[in-house]
Amino acid sequence: MKSTLLSFILLFTIVSCKKAEENTLGVNSLEMAAPSSEADTETVATAKIKKTVETNTSEIQQKIVKTGNLRFETKDLNDTYNQIIKYTKELGGIIQNDNGGKNDETVYRNLIVRIPSQNFDAFIQNISKGVSYFDHKEIAAEDVTAQYIDIDTRIKAKKTLENRYLELLKKANKVSEILEIEAQLAAIREEIEAKQGQLNYLKNQISLSTINIEFYKPIAHESGATVSYGAKIWNAIKSGFNTFSTFLLSLLSIWPFVLLFGLLGYFIYKRFLKNN
Repeated sequence: MKSTLLSFILLFTIVSCKKAEENTLGVNSLEMAAPSSEADTETVATAKIKKTVETNTSEIQQKIVKTGNLRFETKDLNDTYNQIIKYTKELGGIIQNDNGGKNDETVYRNLIVRIPSQNFDAFIQNISKGVSYFDHKEIAAEDVTAQYIDIDTRIKAKKTLENRYLELLKKANKVSEILEIEAQLAAIREEIEAKQGQLNYLKNQISLSTINIEFYKPIAHESGATVSYGAKIWNAIKSGFNTFSTFLLSLLSIWPFVLLFGLLGYFIYKRFLKNN
């Protein structure tokens, strides 16, 4: 009988201690779960990224960013421009930037064209027709598959962490707990949006290739053999007149010194030379 009573008391004590421990863990779970979950998630995410990049890069479709830089001479600036516009529209592209100008040697035009990547080679071939040679031609293809997977995996890891914090937010009772969890959620959401922006930019560069095109026409200068003799005489007269005008303007700019030296010479003449 005494042994049975002792066993009952021992069992009651163990159950009471276990309930107290559960209550204590329940109170502190919101404070402890979030930091440990974030650390665990980041560790798992890092491992996933390394494993995914190493194993899946060769399995998924490659992500290639294509770019081109072209410079060439043309006989007709407007005709070349119209041809480029035509090929751009036919292949589903857009003109992102269009500017032109003139210097001492050429009249030129610069275009930045965005073309769907699958039509990149066809566009280059089309605008190369009729070009005798390129002053500059650079075609590049950069494989960004690993970078794409890295960013995408990090976004997924952050979203998983965000969901865990949302679950904690539903269970939070204290105002301090709610504010702390919401602050963590805001930071995670900011990181997700930043990574998503990087991914969207990368997707845009992959889907639309960028091609910088500069084409120009040399300015024709008059040569000595084509200028008539009368034109040469007229040019010489204009040159002499311009020289004389420049001389007069120079005299006007130094008239005080001319007047001073004139008075000084007159004084010397009257003082010394005239008496002799």
